[in-house]
Amino acid sequence: MTSILKIVSQRVALGALTLWIVSLVIFAGIQFLPGDIATEMLGQSATPETVAAFRKSLGFDLPLHLRYLHWLGGVLQGDFGTALSNGRAIGELIAPRLFNTLFLAVVAALISVPLALLGGIVAALYRNTFIDRAINVVTLASISFPEFFVGYMLILLLAVHAGILPSLSDVDSSTGLLMRLNAVALPALTLSVVVLAHMMRMTRTSIVTLLSNQYIETARLKGMSEWRVLVRHALPNALAPIANVVVLNLAYLITGVVVVEAVFVYPGLGQLIVDSVQKRDIPVVQACSLVFAATYVLLNLTADILSIVMNPRLMHPK
Repeated sequence: MTSILKIVSQRVALGALTLWIVSLVIFAGIQFLPGDIATEMLGQSATPETVAAFRKSLGFDLPLHLRYLHWLGGVLQGDFGTALSNGRAIGELIAPRLFNTLFLAVVAALISVPLALLGGIVAALYRNTFIDRAINVVTLASISFPEFFVGYMLILLLAVHAGILPSLSDVDSSTGLLMRLNAVALPALTLSVVVLAHMMRMTRTSIVTLLSNQYIETARLKGMSEWRVLVRHALPNALAPIANVVVLNLAYLITGVVVVEAVFVYPGLGQLIVDSVQKRDIPVVQACSLVFAATYVLLNLTADILSIVMNPRLMHPK
């Protein structure tokens, strides 16, 4: 147990270091973007004195390292600053958008994870048969299509022709659960199609590898059915790599929603960052980028910890 805690502590420290480095990259990348934000906000007709006063009000007259320390100190205290476009606190803008993005990711996960596990198990159980080949063809095809193409195809089929789902995902704080589920159905299906193939193929690969082990052959010689061998002996040992790929795909569901939210005009964090880039609202772009990075690092850290905890060699050392 001590070795596990030591490894987990190292992973947590590495995750914190990674997030700090990412914050440096985000801040530096935003600062070195071409163009002057003061001129963009005030217009070309603004006088040099007005531009200088506006830059001073934003703290742009300070050295770069002081600006970074001021921004990082505010973030650590939960203060992301103020949006330039409307003067609202960035935390107030991000909170409902982050909830919408998390809700969309959870719905997509509830659709994709069970289907991926079931499809991977069936493909492994009937490997090298027509069922296995059909599943492989479907998964490879879904991997090949980009998100926007899948989204537009689903809009064409389910919204335009069938008319059973809305093409635009318009939700707000007053939207009820059933209406919200109806609104996120198409973007959730789009995300599910994209991540389903990765999880399904990983599940199949892990189980097929384990089915060739000697203890599986021993269980079969005892007269156990193939499904019982699979569920009781193969699947528990395959949980570590499966859990790893599931968590990593959940990270993609949350951080890779920018294109999907833009397609369906879904009011999530991805749509907020797209709107902020168009408005040159740099503080909001920085905050959204950091939230995405923190979410991705946290879920990658969770995947590492799950792999460690579910490793029998660490849990039961000789």
